[in-house]
Amino acid sequence: MTQKKWNWQKDDWGNFTYDNSELEKLEREYSRQSGFSFGIARHLSREDQNDLIVEIVSNEAIKTSEIEGEYLDRESLQSSIRREFGLGVAGYHKVKPAEAGIAEMMKDIFTNYDSPLTEKSLCNWHEMLMSGRRNIEIGKYRTHKEPMQVVSGRYDKPKVHFEAPPSAEVPKEMDFFLDWFKESAPTGQKPLTPLVRAGIAHIYFVSIHPFEDGNGRIGRGIVEKSLSQNMGQPTLIAISSTIDDRKREYYEELAAQSTGNDLTNWLIYFGKTIISAQKQTINQVDFIITKAKFFDAHKENLNPRQLKVINRILLEGPKGFQGGFSAKNYRAITKSPTATATRDLQDLVNKGIFTKTGQLKSTRYTLDLSTFQGKQDKESMT
Repeated sequence: MTQKKWNWQKDDWGNFTYDNSELEKLEREYSRQSGFSFGIARHLSREDQNDLIVEIVSNEAIKTSEIEGEYLDRESLQSSIRREFGLGVAGYHKVKPAEAGIAEMMKDIFTNYDSPLTEKSLCNWHEMLMSGRRNIEIGKYRTHKEPMQVVSGRYDKPKVHFEAPPSAEVPKEMDFFLDWFKESAPTGQKPLTPLVRAGIAHIYFVSIHPFEDGNGRIGRGIVEKSLSQNMGQPTLIAISSTIDDRKREYYEELAAQSTGNDLTNWLIYFGKTIISAQKQTINQVDFIITKAKFFDAHKENLNPRQLKVINRILLEGPKGFQGGFSAKNYRAITKSPTATATRDLQDLVNKGIFTKTGQLKSTRYTLDLSTFQGKQDKESMT
């Protein structure tokens, strides 16, 4: 008799249980923060709202890919996202297939959140996501006969962390999943609260693992769609960015849930993660407001090189320029000689726009936004 080790092999697979009393407080906090974030976003200008969309969608695209070990070019991605959303694109940026594909998928999640989730829409996402790939089946469920396993360790002695249902069972399992997703929607026959529905949707989908690759990224896209449907509008929540900050914990929680179908612990973890993601989004809204205030105060006092550098620093978002900003970075971005870069940087320090730390080759510059910051953490941009 085969041992029923994995969650999908158990008799209660698909009939998930959880202690709702543990989740009610999280649902209330999620609802409260949703109202707050939508409220402050409405006070942004149209241009700032567009910047917010580009920033959050591009960060999510980058982070959902980094979780899976794929690294995208930020400028290329943001250019592609602006094109997808019909926003202005300054200059020409060559867009690679990976950036173009995920930009198309993120735009579809954002604009078509209220459309039904179907096999066709999932396969379309997969085709977008795998743009440029030639080594796997694209745009359809997997069909290979080998076990779909998540493994680590040596090739000759792999450690199996999870094994998904055989490929032959995927169409049936996905039919059950898609029916559940429809029934659990706000307009469905068995509606669920936002955090519960999104949390179950994610673990349900990634347990089936219907595609050869990209299941994690599509699974997180389903979370965005689920939350948006429950809220009645696109959520703009930094889910993947939050998961990426604590990636090890994410995989540990997935592994812990892979052998059973009582989802209480998983839903508590996932609910807290979504609430943390909301807070990141609120910080990003504050960051957009801070940028607008900064440029209102300084745009007339900056030369084109300085503007280019500051825009490049701000492109990194609230966390700033990784590793600090140096004179070498300035020269690389502006293509200017050493004397010009030194003069520009000292001018920014004299104007109180940059602060300077360290000496010689260790000198680093920080963009000081503290004067313009409101609710968000009083952290400078480096």
